[in-house]
Amino acid sequence: MAINAPAPSYSKEPDIRLEDYLDDKLQSTTDLETLDNLLASVEVQRSQLQAQLDHATKELEDARRSAQDRQGGLAKSITEFNGLQESIDARLKIVAESNAPDEAIRRLERPMKQLHKVELAYQYVSLLQDVEKLRLEARSHLPQSPKAALQPYSKLKKLCGRLRELQRVADEAATHLVNYVEKITDDLWDEMKNTMSNELENVLKKRNWPHGVDANAEIDSEWLQCFEKLVDLQVPEILYSEGVITLLPFEVMAKPFVQWFRFQFMSNNATSSPQAFGTFCIPQFLSLIDKWEGFFRENVGYILVSRFQNTKVRDWSVYIDPACALITALLPIMREKINTMVQHGLKNSQFLSSLMAQLMDLDDEIRSRFNYDGGNPSQGWAGLTSEVLEKHFEDWFMAEKEFALQRYQVIMNTPDSRNIDYDYSGSGKMKPTFGAVRVTDLLKSVTSQYERVRRFSHKLRFLVDIQLDILDDYHDRFKDSLDAYYTITSTLGRTLHGVTKEQAAALEGTGAFETLCKVLGSSDHIITTLKDWSNEEFFVTMWDQLQSRAKKTNGDGNIASGMSYETVKDRTSAVVGSDGDGGILFDETIAAYTHRRKTAEEYLVTALIDSHQKAFRPYVAKTQWAIVDDTTHVEPSQLSVTPDLDEPLKILKRNLTFLASTLSTAVYRRVWREALEKVQDMLWANVLMTQSFTTLGAAQFARDLEAVASLIDRHIPDGSITLSALQDGLRLLNLPLEPQDGAVSLRQATDRVFTDNTEAKKLLAELGLESLTPATARKILQRRVENS
Repeated sequence: MAINAPAPSYSKEPDIRLEDYLDDKLQSTTDLETLDNLLASVEVQRSQLQAQLDHATKELEDARRSAQDRQGGLAKSITEFNGLQESIDARLKIVAESNAPDEAIRRLERPMKQLHKVELAYQYVSLLQDVEKLRLEARSHLPQSPKAALQPYSKLKKLCGRLRELQRVADEAATHLVNYVEKITDDLWDEMKNTMSNELENVLKKRNWPHGVDANAEIDSEWLQCFEKLVDLQVPEILYSEGVITLLPFEVMAKPFVQWFRFQFMSNNATSSPQAFGTFCIPQFLSLIDKWEGFFRENVGYILVSRFQNTKVRDWSVYIDPACALITALLPIMREKINTMVQHGLKNSQFLSSLMAQLMDLDDEIRSRFNYDGGNPSQGWAGLTSEVLEKHFEDWFMAEKEFALQRYQVIMNTPDSRNIDYDYSGSGKMKPTFGAVRVTDLLKSVTSQYERVRRFSHKLRFLVDIQLDILDDYHDRFKDSLDAYYTITSTLGRTLHGVTKEQAAALEGTGAFETLCKVLGSSDHIITTLKDWSNEEFFVTMWDQLQSRAKKTNGDGNIASGMSYETVKDRTSAVVGSDGDGGILFDETIAAYTHRRKTAEEYLVTALIDSHQKAFRPYVAKTQWAIVDDTTHVEPSQLSVTPDLDEPLKILKRNLTFLASTLSTAVYRRVWREALEKVQDMLWANVLMTQSFTTLGAAQFARDLEAVASLIDRHIPDGSITLSALQDGLRLLNLPLEPQDGAVSLRQATDRVFTDNTEAKKLLAELGLESLTPATARKILQRRVENS
């Protein structure tokens, strides 16, 4: 479609720009001469602008025509697409309504299945042919070249593994095929081993092994060659196996030993009885290994090293050390014997207990004497004991617990168990009761029963359910004893429960002290023993293992089988599972016994104070301190002790002597310091600050106190220092009436003390009586009748 250019339109209004242009070009008359050039230039510009306008008009027309063409093509494409869609829909409808494809599929289904079966059968047959070919190839190399026989056998073994993997993916399909190939492989391996083993057995028969072979002899080349062949045959199996495998040559050479063992210890001989297991069977078993240890190491040790030194099992003694390889070959028959012994032990708990101890000894002997690691160089051989405990730990544990509790009850029921063992330790040491010593010995024996057990949960059961149970029960006995003592001695207890004559008589004299010292000394003995144990390697290691397990549980779940985190924490230590470095296995038990020890010590101090108060009561009540005498000064040493003090001195000596024989030096001094402080307070308040004294009376009181201090110092070096305040007071009280040899007189001291505090302090400093205050000094001086 043609597009007409719009006709130019001219405005009737003057164009300002045109006027400006003309004004610029025609400024003078001379410029009119260039008018033609000006008109020509304008015309050229107009022609250019018109050409540009025509060109733009043409491009616009082309663009509009192209747009119309594209719009028409798009509409045509849409129309064609819609037609095609309708055609497809119609065809699909026809196909959907037709039965022809299903008929075709049904017709081909049966032939396809038959074809698949044929192909599958062909593959089965081909596989079985390959299996048989590999089997025959392996057999063809025996017994001449076991290494060559291993190549087809290895292929067969890998084929078994691949088939098993494919079977798992295919929902356990082709079970018969996989089982058949595995059976062929296993049978082939057994046949290969039997073939090579028979060759070595024939060699051994020729040499009448072991009776015809000297343990110090050398193995000949034919024997060595057969040995090497068997090792070579087994190397791949060992390297690909996860567990320990008995070396074939040792299995063959150990057969006569196994037969001998079976005859000696598993038949109707006397040496086969359960009682002979520890006395004959185990020693003979170890003796057999010891006899042939050097023989095998000298003759075949280098062969094993050459085969395994650069492999992953180079550190496994069961493959490197011939003696350990022999042990591995002999262990099955020993296990069989042990199983028989265990069955007998299940019917006889006492035999089971001794059997476990014998097995632990056997394990230790094998480990230490022959360096046997059981194929575990890092952690060592678990031992035959661990194998038994995997099945019968509960039976053994219950037997040991029953024995321990029975022995504990026997200890408690022994007549002398509550008596103090004065010979247990030397002078200056705590003396426990016989029962306490026997209980700790019992606990030590329990530790010896399980300290060699490998499994942590088993050890924890022994600790918590046997040892701590016994300690808790023993602690409860101490608590009951202290509670009974308090009931008898306290006013409230006597009022509520009453006291029998027998109970009161038992506490007479040193009876109360003995009752309390039993608890005090026994508790201290238990605490000391538990602290010592906590520094032993066994319990330190056990604590570290407990902490490690507790941290993994995060305070929840079980630390060991059947033992929760909270249960173990309550029975052992409150810091179980924490990040601190402190704590031991017996924290809670030690805390409980420490409380009992502290309570017993407090009761002992109270009993001691009560004893002294009763003894000094007549002395304190004496009123003859104001005896009139003309003497102005009396030396206390010249006087005899007041008769009323004889009984207190006797009681003091008795108490000092008894407690010295039962308490440690530190506890002894601590108890007496508190008791003597109360004696000082009693004499200070009831005599010094209450009575009036003449010169003779003051000297007599000083003499009495000197006797008391002398008695204390004979039993406790410098023990009378506790009475220093009372001694200072008596020195001030005994000042002479008249000055002698420059000494301060009573009157001078009184004047200075009552002057002021400053003067009083100076006087006390001069007299060396720093323990007295000015106020106290005034009160003391006022007790002299001369100052009244």
